Amino acid sequence: MATSPAKDVNVMSNNALIRPSELESRIPLTSAAESTVLEGRRQLEAVLNGADERFAVIVGPCSIHDQSAALDYAERLKPLADRLSERILIVMRVYFEKPRTTVGWKGLIYDPNLNDTYQIEDGLHHARRLLLEIAEAGLYSATEFLDPIVPQYVSDLVTWAAIGARTTESQTHRQMASGLSMPVGFKNGTDGDPQTAVDALVAASTPQAFLGIDHDGQASVVETRGNPNCHLVMRGGRSGTNFDARSIAAAAAALRKAAAPAPIVVDCSHGNSNKDHTRQRIAFTDVVEQRTTGNENLIGVMLESNINAGAQKLGPDPAELHYGISITDSCIGWEETVDLLEWAYDRLGREAAVPAD
Repeated sequence: MATSPAKDVNVMSNNALIRPSELESRIPLTSAAESTVLEGRRQLEAVLNGADERFAVIVGPCSIHDQSAALDYAERLKPLADRLSERILIVMRVYFEKPRTTVGWKGLIYDPNLNDTYQIEDGLHHARRLLLEIAEAGLYSATEFLDPIVPQYVSDLVTWAAIGARTTESQTHRQMASGLSMPVGFKNGTDGDPQTAVDALVAASTPQAFLGIDHDGQASVVETRGNPNCHLVMRGGRSGTNFDARSIAAAAAALRKAAAPAPIVVDCSHGNSNKDHTRQRIAFTDVVEQRTTGNENLIGVMLESNINAGAQKLGPDPAELHYGISITDSCIGWEETVDLLEWAYDRLGREAAVPAD
């Protein structure tokens, strides 16, 4: 095709990508993995609509950069999830896309070699294979969908999805969420105001028509029925934390006013910890206490957790990275994770206090 000086002025290359259906044929959804995903979604939906009184905890690394460490974490988490399952529904964070305020490593899908080579097709293979292994182990997975094309490659292996603070206002992401098959949490905007996410819930629960791709990679007009399992995620922001009872009550009032779904999840990281992983504990314990004293809007929390605490910078040689430590946001370590979840299990088992008249 003839080129034109009117288009692709800043495009250096445009390479065909594997079709979603082809990736699925190479890494097929097994019956065991499918059963895990469907059961996880069923349980989460029951928590969201109040049929299941358990508390949901979405916990795991800020982002996945080492697949071996991710599987190690999953192997640790599965027996803990089973042991606490009477009162807590655990879903593992398995995040492959990282929104950046300016620049930086964008996640395993985009740069699986951690060296700016952007082998995206390899990244899609790695992401799908890892999700499959986790599902086959009987553990539920959560991820954030950033690029609207990515769900066609991996969504059949995801139990819960997030729309991040930077994209909650995006019409594209609201439309995408309206067609996703799993529960979706919309985070409040980076300013900390939940109204943007409340508006997103209304849009995503409504039928939509938009441009997308099908499983053969063909550009398509996608029509959706709307997603009935969307909900609000409070993650703090530039204005400060918003996990306290007063902020939760204000968010609940905004949801009622908009006739939006009532459930609220609190992200204990990001603005709610002032990006200090040691402060996640403060938000976590506060939210659990609110739940035990009768706040039924609060159905769960998110925790950024890894094998080892803290964070490290990605340098020019990925081989120099320390094992089990995040290369994006700081995380709490495994021991603290177990401590918090066991404390929550005990606390949630106590009879809720009866509010005074």
